[in-house]
Amino acid sequence: MATGTPGNVQPAAVAAVGRIRGRRRGSTRVPYKREEVLMGYLFVLIPMAIFIAFFIGAMVFDFWISFNHWAILDTPRWVGSANYNYIFHTDPVFWTAIKNTITYAVVVVPIQTVIAFMLALIVNQNIRGKTFFRTTFYFPSVTSSVAISLIFIFIFNNFGLLNTLLGDISGGHVTGANWIGDPAYALKSIMGLNIWTTTGTLMVVFLAALQDVPREVLEAAALDGATGIQAIVRVVVPLIRPALFFVVANGVIGTLQVFDQAFIISQGSGGPQYSTMTAVLYIYNNAFANSYYGVAAAASFVLFAFIFVATILIRRFIGEEAA
Repeated sequence: MATGTPGNVQPAAVAAVGRIRGRRRGSTRVPYKREEVLMGYLFVLIPMAIFIAFFIGAMVFDFWISFNHWAILDTPRWVGSANYNYIFHTDPVFWTAIKNTITYAVVVVPIQTVIAFMLALIVNQNIRGKTFFRTTFYFPSVTSSVAISLIFIFIFNNFGLLNTLLGDISGGHVTGANWIGDPAYALKSIMGLNIWTTTGTLMVVFLAALQDVPREVLEAAALDGATGIQAIVRVVVPLIRPALFFVVANGVIGTLQVFDQAFIISQGSGGPQYSTMTAVLYIYNNAFANSYYGVAAAASFVLFAFIFVATILIRRFIGEEAA
């Protein structure tokens, strides 16, 4: 029997984790016949053609438009780097949108990841009513974001449900905050909305990964004297690292592209005082409200650069598999 102190996860658990990783990396490639390979390429031919035409082709066209002045009804006119100079040096709203977007991502992603992981740990236990809790936690994720945002407005507006309840609790002596009309609270309120609506989906991802963790590894950690938290940090987390990478990467990409909640709650203005102006909302307003398609294209490529760099950094520090 392996022995160890409670402060460390000793050889039995480490060896079990190593065996699991070895099995994952040691899988052999199955040779395919030429006809099977050809049939596989034929199956993906049309989807790849659509992807190249409407994704890669659209990106190339958008990059070209970012160096032109174009109001969609006229002929594109080459202006060089004028659109980039405009968003970087002339329009202060762009940097406000970038600041709001980065703040939003930095706050939302860690909180929703931690909450989703904790919920997954809870519903992965053999407790009574776990199916009910799984459904309850996941339900907001399958509800339309537009419907959720409208309900959110009803709850958090000046005379909404939340302030009414606060007034009733305090005997009518507290007015309550202007949650979506005050620049100090507007973006924070959208953060809370997004955390609530996305945590359920991330919980399901973590739950699937947790159910794939072999029981022998947890038993070995227990024999080594590891506490529950030590087993989670030293054993469980390394084994579900691909799921963690997926959750964090998709969370960062999703938060950097946040649009619908900010658009609905601010009615497209990004207010109050641009406190809910996000990068995608800025792009939308320039493209469809102001017909500055060149400016919108330039801003979209700057956002693409942010997302690309963020994804590379996440891949560098988290990765898909522990070393």
